Amino acid sequence: MRGGFLPGRLVFLCVIVSVISGCSVQRPDAAFDSSRSNGTKQFGKAAGYQAVVPEKEPVRVDYLTLLSEVKNPEIYIYKEKRRLYVVQSNVVVRDYPISLGPSPVGDKQTAGDGRTPEGDFHICAKPPVGQQGEALVIDYADKEHAQRALFSGIISPLQFKKILLAAELKTPPPLDTKLGGEVSIHATGGQNSTAMGDIDLYSSDMKELFKVASLGTPVHIRP
Repeated sequence: MRGGFLPGRLVFLCVIVSVISGCSVQRPDAAFDSSRSNGTKQFGKAAGYQAVVPEKEPVRVDYLTLLSEVKNPEIYIYKEKRRLYVVQSNVVVRDYPISLGPSPVGDKQTAGDGRTPEGDFHICAKPPVGQQGEALVIDYADKEHAQRALFSGIISPLQFKKILLAAELKTPPPLDTKLGGEVSIHATGGQNSTAMGDIDLYSSDMKELFKVASLGTPVHIRP
């Protein structure tokens, strides 16, 4: 009887393990079946969409969202991909191609280096629409860039304090430092921007972004 009992116990244990394993197959970040999405897609790691808003997976995509429904967006810019994503409540509602300056690789170090700064910023100025068209200014140079510049001797302690004060008051950073400033998102018809490191969009895309972005809107710029 002992010889017949062990195989039975092994079969029972195998069944239990199979049931537990089957329950653990489904993951919350599995790719959404777009054939049942009714026009809205959801992406996770399995779909390779983790490059967009990686800290907020899974990310859904719904380009049919009306601009009037976009109230509190965040802007994500991926320099290597040359894309700008507008994200609201973990949903990508817009995806725009962008153009960068003459030397886009790497973080911005000084004024005129042609690089677009990397990091987490905010819209600090939204000038009235004039002859230059719509523009959104980000709060570069920020505390992180200023600290590196101070330790490297690029800016003075007084300039460092001015940058920190601007960040505290949520006003545009000073422009009279070697770090440069007034980096903005604007429209130039897809042409390369100046050496300031701006982010350029097509005019029609910039008009949409200008409508939904406001002072304080987060802007995340990634390599």
